[in-house]
Formats: sequence, structure tokens, C-alpha cells
Amino acid sequence: MSRRPLRPVRQREGPDPALSENQNLLAEQRRALILDEVRRRGGVRVNELTRKLNVSDMTIRRDLDALARQGVIEKVHGGAVPVVEASTHEPGFEAKSALELSAKEDIARAAAALALPGSAIALSGGTTTFALARHLLDVPDLTVVTNSVRVADVFHDAQRPTGGRGARPGAATVVLTGGVRTPSDSLVGPVADRAIDSLHFDVLFLGVHGISAEAGLSTPNLAEAETNRRFVRAARRIVVVADHTKWGTVGLSSFAALEEVDTFVTDAGLAPETRAEIGEHLPGLLVAGSPAETAAPPGAADAVPATEG
Repeated sequence: MSRRPLRPVRQREGPDPALSENQNLLAEQRRALILDEVRRRGGVRVNELTRKLNVSDMTIRRDLDALARQGVIEKVHGGAVPVVEASTHEPGFEAKSALELSAKEDIARAAAALALPGSAIALSGGTTTFALARHLLDVPDLTVVTNSVRVADVFHDAQRPTGGRGARPGAATVVLTGGVRTPSDSLVGPVADRAIDSLHFDVLFLGVHGISAEAGLSTPNLAEAETNRRFVRAARRIVVVADHTKWGTVGLSSFAALEEVDTFVTDAGLAPETRAEIGEHLPGLLVAGSPAETAAPPGAADAVPATEG
């Protein structure tokens, strides 16, 4: 009895491994990937995302709805395009916290190695400094001054007794400046400014809305710009923590020149030509998450070469 020849099996196009390893991505992670695609390509279609992320059409549409509510994309027929932001636009903390998650974690881990035990440090507001705060919990005997409600909560939560135990030895002393709250949960204005003016810091870890060679460090909030200027004046060393998407962004008000920065800690997404340009303006560039990354020694904010971390 002759057998019928087998038909060749048509290979179905599966999920893009560069975007998704499985179907179990958290919604937050999936939306961050979608937003990155929208910004990188200038727009995406729903059917492309369902195929690449290996999820349903309904799931993608819910993700796009959530990103549109955060104000970071605009829905169009069949897909989404990026929102063109004005220089005065300031996204809320929740919207920003969903962006560049892995990059912020890499940056936070590398930046934490620049904090010496027992030093006095300042942390400005922002989602990257929020990630950094969690890593600083392992640095003993810090005195931390911050104008971020979220950052202060990280340290306060860690100091609460748990399981019948007291606060951990060497827990940080935390000072919250007070002031008027911004959409990104920073405290700014005259109250914050006066508090900062009377203090002196070994290191300032500064999150930024935008950074460029021409405009330096900038923010869309005028009051926050003034508070950040006070932070910069009060610090002996300035470490900027910002992912690669912040380069080239310019907010309404500049508060420091790029040359005032001692170290810029960013992620491996920063283009090589941009790294070279930055190296012309400041002494230290630390690229976190790169294949060649090595742990920076404590206190290395004194001098970090303009190279990959």
C-alpha cells in the first residue's frame, strides 16, 4: 500500500524574541516594550504587536488604552503614534515609572556604587532616583536629603520594624525638604529651597527631565528648576542618573550646564557618537548594563573616566 507524501508544514511566524520571551510578561513590562516600539519606529499597528508579543488583540488594545491615558501615546485607527511633547509638559510619576524599566534598574545599581558609607547625599525627585533609593538601602549610615515623597517612603518603609525586629543597623537618616508637590511627586518652591540652602552634601544624585549639550539639564517645571539649582549649589559632586531617552530632550527651564556635572550614569542604549559628544563636556560617563560593565568602587564619583562602566 503506497503512502501519500507528507505535505510540507508551513512555519508560522512566532513572537519576536527581541521583544518577548514568553506570554507571561507583566502588563507594566509589556507596555514599556510597546512604548519603546512606538517611539523607536514612530508608530505601531495592533496586528504587529499581537504577533510580536504573542498576546491577543484585546490585550494590546487594553495596553494602548492605558498608555493613552498616561499621555505618552496617541491612539489612531489600527494602532498608535507617539505624543509630541511641549517643553512645558510634565508626565506624572506613574506614567514615567512604566518607561525604560530595565535601563533604570541598571543605572540605579551602578550609581549606588558611588555612595560612600556614612556620607551625606541628596536625591532629587524622579523615577530613576526612586529606583536608586532601593539600592542605597544596602549602604550603611547614610544621611539622605530628598525633595521626593516617593524616595523618602523607600527609606521609611525599610526602617519600619518587621517580624518583631527593629530597624536594620546602619539605617539611613532621612530628611524630607517639604514644599509644593509637582506631578512627579517632587516637593519644590520656597520652603524646599530654604531647607536646601542651609545644607551641604558630599554627592547629589540628580534625576532630570532632559539633558543636552546646548541646554544642559532642564525641566518643564519652573519651580522645580529653581529647587534643583539649590541642590546643585549645595553639592560637592554632582551625579546625573538618566536613561538614554533623556538625551536631546529640552524642558522649559535649564538649571545647570552639562559642564557642572561630574558623572553621568546612563544605560547602554546611548549611541556611541553621543557618548563621544558627552565626553567633551564632562569628566565622567558611566554606561550601566553594557557587556563590559564593572562595578564602580564606592566613592568613585570623585573621578570616573568617560567610558563604559
